[in-house]
Formats: sequence, C-alpha cells, structure tokens
Amino acid sequence: MKVNLFTIDGQVKDTLELPQEVFGLEDNPGLIWEVVTNYLANQRQGTAKTKTRGEVSGGGRKPWPQKHTGRARAGSIRSPLWVGGGVVFGPRPRDYSYKIPKKKKQKALCVALSMKLRGQGIMFVEDFELESHKTKGMAQVLKNLGLSDKKTVLVKDSYEQNMILASRNIPNFYLVRAADLNVYDCVVSDQLLITKKGLEKIIERLSKDKENVG
Repeated sequence: MKVNLFTIDGQVKDTLELPQEVFGLEDNPGLIWEVVTNYLANQRQGTAKTKTRGEVSGGGRKPWPQKHTGRARAGSIRSPLWVGGGVVFGPRPRDYSYKIPKKKKQKALCVALSMKLRGQGIMFVEDFELESHKTKGMAQVLKNLGLSDKKTVLVKDSYEQNMILASRNIPNFYLVRAADLNVYDCVVSDQLLITKKGLEKIIERLSKDKENVG
C-alpha cells in the first residue's frame, strides 16, 4: 500500500509504504462507536449536583396552619413542588469513566486510520519545523497543502515551542503527538496531517501495543 509524501510547499516528494495491518483493515463502525463513547465518558468531570429538599436552606417552619386557611396543606417552603425547593432525582457527583480492553482500543485506532485513509482523510507530509513563532508561517503551510478550510489535526512525533505558538490562533487546527493519537481525533477531524516521523511513531506504537496485548 503506497501513498504520496508531500513537501510543505504542496509538492509530491516521495512515496511511502504503509503496513496493511495498520492502514488496511475493514470498516467496523460499531467498534469505533464503542471506543469513542468510552473516550468521551472518561472525559466527563461528573461534578454536576443539585440539592435535595434536605439540603436547601430554609423551610424549617410550617408555612401556615394545617387547617382552616383554605389553602392546600404545606409542611415546608422547600418542598420540590415549590419554586426554590429541592430537586427530586437530580444529578449527583459520580465517576463516569470505565475501562475497555486495550486490545480493542488498539484495533479501533487501526480501523479508524484505515477508514480515514480510504476516505482520503489522511495526508502525509515531510518532517518540518517552523523558524518563527508567527501564525502566518503555519497558515502558509496549510494553504500550500489545501487544508486552510478543513478541520485538521497535525500528528508529529514531538512539538517545539515555535510550532505550538504559531498554531494556537488558527481555527479548527490542532496538534497531537503520535504517541497520544486516538480514535476520537480521527473521527472529529476532516483531515489528518501526519509527518514522516509521526507515521513511524504511530506504526511503532501500534506494533508495540500488539506485542504487549498479544
């Protein structure tokens, strides 16, 4: 499986050979959904909380006598029926995270990369560094590659300070280390822009994961 390797000027420089076991798997939307759902659940803080009638301040005194007022019986102004009262069955602090097998996550990433490649959602570029921290340098690279109007994730083996500073003001553009690339990054992006060293790191990482779980 061969793909083109582009320069930052948008020209084809060379071709790369991609491993079938990483970029040639069949579609598996169910697996992708399961892993993305797990990722999003693990990102939740779980700090949402409402107060019950026992936690809302006030309401210690009976508002009015039980009988002979002509009004409905009421024991507290903090009843869930009252405005400003407690909440019934509201959210409580909890941990939403859960684990799924490492082998499943590793395969899901391979499937996501394979689906992305078939959909022409991956572009491979030579390794590059920016000489300046100015935004226009990174913006020019994206323009040369035709990615200015796409939600792009740049995957490199590592990032220097100039790259971080130059890209932080570009809308819909994100930096991800190859060691941290996950299925969610593949799903939400229009285009993955992977450097040559980033590709080597991804292949090395997935091969190592396969050995560890195999």
